[in-house]
Parts: sequence; C-alpha cells; structure tokens
Amino acid sequence: MTPKSLDKRVADLTESITFQAFNYTRRGTFENHKLIVSTMLTFRIMVRKGLLDPNEVNSLVKKEVAAEVTHQPESLKFIPEASWSAVKGLEGIKIFEHLLNQMEGEPHLWRKWYVDERPEIVELPKSVKDLNLFYRILLLRAMRPDRLTNALAEFVTMNMGVEYVEAEPFDIVATYDEMNNITPTFFVLFPGVDPTPEVELIGKMNGKSIAENNFINISMGQGQESFADNALKEAAKNGNWVMFQNVHLMQSWMKTFERNFEIAVDVDPHPDFRCFISSEPPPMPMQEIIPESILQNALKVANEAASDLKSNIRKALSKFDQAFYDKAKEHKEPEFKALLFGLCMFHALILGRRKFGSQGWSRKYSFNDGDLRICGDVLHNYLAGFEQVPYADLRYLYGEIMYGGHITDYWDRVTNNTYLEKLIVPEILNKMQLTMAPGFRSPDPNKFARADYVTFVDTLPPEAPMMFGLHSNAEIGYLTALGETLFSTILQCSGGSGGGGGGGKDAAVKAMIDRFLDTLPQQFVMLDLFAKAKERTPMVVVCLQECERMNTLVDTIRTSLEDLDAGLKGQLNITDDMEALANKMFINSQPDLWVKYAYFSLKDLTTWWDDLLMRIAQLEEYQDEMIPPKSLWISGMFNPMSFLTAIKQATARAKGLPLDGMDFKTTVTNERDPANIAEAAEEGAFIHGFTLQGAAWENGRGGE
Repeated sequence: MTPKSLDKRVADLTESITFQAFNYTRRGTFENHKLIVSTMLTFRIMVRKGLLDPNEVNSLVKKEVAAEVTHQPESLKFIPEASWSAVKGLEGIKIFEHLLNQMEGEPHLWRKWYVDERPEIVELPKSVKDLNLFYRILLLRAMRPDRLTNALAEFVTMNMGVEYVEAEPFDIVATYDEMNNITPTFFVLFPGVDPTPEVELIGKMNGKSIAENNFINISMGQGQESFADNALKEAAKNGNWVMFQNVHLMQSWMKTFERNFEIAVDVDPHPDFRCFISSEPPPMPMQEIIPESILQNALKVANEAASDLKSNIRKALSKFDQAFYDKAKEHKEPEFKALLFGLCMFHALILGRRKFGSQGWSRKYSFNDGDLRICGDVLHNYLAGFEQVPYADLRYLYGEIMYGGHITDYWDRVTNNTYLEKLIVPEILNKMQLTMAPGFRSPDPNKFARADYVTFVDTLPPEAPMMFGLHSNAEIGYLTALGETLFSTILQCSGGSGGGGGGGKDAAVKAMIDRFLDTLPQQFVMLDLFAKAKERTPMVVVCLQECERMNTLVDTIRTSLEDLDAGLKGQLNITDDMEALANKMFINSQPDLWVKYAYFSLKDLTTWWDDLLMRIAQLEEYQDEMIPPKSLWISGMFNPMSFLTAIKQATARAKGLPLDGMDFKTTVTNERDPANIAEAAEEGAFIHGFTLQGAAWENGRGGE
C-alpha cells in the first residue's frame, strides 16, 4: 500500500497498522480492509503533524452520544430518534457547541442537507458552511452514517493520495519477489477468490508444477495429516513447492505444522523451497486457527475481493493478459474485445450485487475468478468455431452453466440472465449503454487495445445503485453497516483510542459504571410472580418466561459492573473478563458477557442501554396484573414468537377451536402512537414495533 515516495517513518507506520488491522479482521469481516488501514494511517499521521485534534478524532471514531438527551424540537423531527443523541453529543466538540441552536435557526436548510443523496459533497447550511471535510464527516457520523465511507475515501485521497483508496489488481509476480525459503506465505481465502491459479502461475515461471512432481498441492482434510507432514519435509529438503489449502479444517494439525516447519527451515532448507497456506477466517470472533507465531512470521497475502464496480472491472480485465488478446487476432478481433469487456462488466455487476444483501441476491453464491477465466476461454473457442457470433449460445453457457451452476433461486437466475441479455448482444460493438447510469457506455473495439480498456475504466462515473438496476436507496443499509464496521474495527485495532491518541479510559469507564448501576432496576421477584399467577394462561406463561430471562440478564450486568468497579478501585484483581468488559464499555460497544444472555441487537452500548430500560419498563407493566399492555411492543421481547403463539392458544381456548387450525390475520391501523390505544383488543392483541425496509408507509391508507 505504501508508495515508494513515502519516507521510511510512514512506511513503517503503514506496515504496523496493516498488521494490526489484519490481525483483528482475520477474526471477522475482511470487507473494506484497505479503507480501514488507510483511515487509521491518515488519522495518525495528521495527529502527529498537529493537523487534527486527537480528542476530536476519538469523538469521531467512538461516536460520542449524549448521556441525557434533551427534547427534540418539532422542527427537527426529520432527524431519526436514534440519531438525536449523537447530534446532541456533538456539542461536546468546541466547533459544534451551539449546534442545536444553529439547527433550530435554519431547520429547512438542515432538512434539505439531510435528505440529499450526496450530503458529503453538497453545500452545508449557512451556519456551518465553512466547515472542513473532517468536521463534515463528524456530522455524517451522527446524522447520515450511510455516507461515511464515501466521505472517508475522499478525506484519505485528499490527504494521502488516491493509491490509498483505489485497489489495484493483485499481482502475484510482484508478490513473489518478497517470498523466501524460510517464510511461509499465508493466503486469506475471500469469497470468490482462489489463490491456486496465481501460485501455479509463478510456479510455472520458476519450473515448479504438479506435472513435474515438484509442486505438491494438498487440500487439507481428515486423513491428510501424515501425507502433508512428509510433503513438507521432502519439499524443504529437495527444493520443491508445497501448498496446504483450507487449513481451517485442520486446526489441531496446525500446531504440528508449526513445529515441523520450524524444524524444516532450521536444518539448512533448499533455497528453492517455498511453502504456501490458505485459510478462511474463523467463524467465531475468539476462535484461533493459525498459531500466532506462524501468523506473525508469515508473508500475509490478503487478495481482497473488490467491492466497488470500477475495481471489479479492473480486476476482471487483469485476468486476461496481452497474449490472450493476441490469440483473437486470428478471428473476429473486434467482437472478441467487445464481448470480453461485456463479460468482465457482467462479472463485476454480479459480484457487486452481493454487498446489497438480500436485495442483491436471495442467497450467497460463490462466483469466482475461475468462472470468469473459463467463460473467457469459451468466448475464444466459440468465436473461432462459428462464422457468426453465437450470442444466444454464449448467454446460455454463461447464465445457465458457468455462473448459473452456482444459482439455486429462480429469481436470482432471472436476474443473472437479465444482465446477460443486456450485455452479450450485438449492440455492444456500437457504444451501447452498459448500465442504467448515464455515461457508462461500451468503448469502440476498433479503436481500443487492451491497455485502452484499462484506462477507460478510470473514466467511468462514480458507482451508484442504479448501475446494478437497483433503487438509489438500496445502498443505505449496506453503507450504514459498512461505516459502523469500519469504525468498530479501528477502535478494536487501536485499543479504543480511535487511532488518534487519547487517555482517561478508567475515568470514562467509571462514569459509565456509575450511570448504569444508578439506572439499572432491581430484578423481578419470581416467587411473588408465581404466587400472583394463580392460573397459568398462555399470556401469563409468556410474562413469567420473559421476566426470568430478564432477571438472568440484569443479574449478569449488575454482578459484572460491581466486580469491574471493585477492580478499578483496587479491591479485586482485574481479570480477563473485567478487562474485556472495560474495553467494550470504553468503545461504546455491547460487552460479550452481556450479549450471551441478551437479545440480538446492532445498537451501540449507550443506545442499547436505553433500549434495555424500555424493555424492563414494559415487563413491569406486564407483570402488574399479568395482563399484556394494551399495545405490546413486540420487538421489545426476548422471544416475540412466544407471544404470537400465546395469542393463538388463547383464541383457540376461548373459541373452542383446534390450535392446528388457527392462523394469523394482521390488520394495520391508522393509529401511529401506541399510547393512544384506549382499550385492549377484544380478540387477538394490539402490537407495535415493526419496521419497514426498502419501503415507506403511505399516510392515511391504513392497511390497504
């Protein structure tokens, strides 16, 4: 990642941060790994140069939220309730100390900025129009987290250079220069990326191949242990290459491998010896696969799958070298170049759809570079074997066999084939519109050589969901989660300092402990509840179950907070659990110990705590008379399905009907505020707490 022009201090810092991020993200998501490293590097360098305040950097990364949230004015109701505490928290930064007054003074301008599709680049309201990009990012962090990654990419580009943001195609030949006979090369397995062809390529360049019996490729699994051990010893002795694939399937064997590799390289290994390992990241955050000494000493290759359309097209084009293009000069060269570019475009589009989650693909599919290479070979063969270009045959082979062989869902297959029907057509020879976005047209194959296609990709417009045939709002959820993951990773890598320095961790954690212990209600007295529950109706059983689970969570929270408080005071020794709890609290993240007994939630710790208190308040109302509230907050329960089942059971008993014959009929009312429900439903129950994703509710239409 480091350009040669950078001085050694920056290069060393880049290497250190890269290892930190890699060491953390290998246990979780690898997505956007480059932007994570680049953002951390930019923050640290600018803080060292005095260009950024470390406390403001920490406020950005940690997302400061107000402990006590003031009433939200009616004129600012366009800001979601979940974001209001973060907006209020910005007032702790000097430049934003009058932010709320400024927003109330020009609410229409703030609303216009807030709803804009690109708030990271449009003009800010008058009161803050002179803010630089860093402070704009702080505003986005609080109000529009879906635009964070775009703004951060611009911030890194402006301060460090475009090479820190845009991913260049992976070059295994350049990487080979860093390999040696005493250091294993560790490939991280990303979805859709197979390192085997790259290793085989450099193997052939150095006289190592499976055919010559001096390149051993072993896919690890049960029964392969002794074969792998012997292959390692023989390779080190005779100068062969050996590759152990999917070692995540053989965690116990990795300890043996660690010792055997040390022995092999200690006894004068052959200078031509090379060892390669490939592994997926572990499924659980704290699960180890690769021994630490191997990971630290290995040459780590993270050929991350590109996430943006340009990088995916550029990477797809890199899979076909000049020799591949030269073969086409014998037959239909213009058609070959145009259709190969269309194939790369198709490959990039279907890979890019994955980031939109279920809106992109209904299921996860392992489309990979092997599919692309085979389709390129098919294109060569079919153009050489037919007088006319067989467009329909190519679409069928690509859509139903090569890529379609991965697809199991009918509508996903329709989507896949629709792309091909738009791209693998004769019109691609004549500057055809390639996507729904203006300006994204196919180049003229009569004028473009291979190098021109690569250059052409850089001129394409910025990525937008409509390039994939999706609505412009399709990326909101994806980008929001991506931004939160990015900052969470930075916090984990930098020990909670946000990459900009900081201090006062114990004081901050102590303040949170005091606040949590002061507001945490007492546990429900289950003996009293059992005595109150004279008749165990379905609704009563649900109440008892929810109270029991809440008691377990509350007890865990109270005990862990009291122990940590005593540890900070020196009354108890700090244990690993206490340290983990303190770290999570400091970075405003849900502690693993609590999550174990809690409900699923993606909220930060402060918001999660307010949510917990509301859940307890609802249970307190529920347990008073063992009757559900007039309108129950269904998403505020540990097990919402138990309440829905209880409705069926209660109705079946009241009507004398068989439970198997019961089903739900849901009617949506026009009432927006549950507090306005005067009486409980005569049949069934009123519930609230549902959310809409990818849609909006039409006012006044009720359940129509």
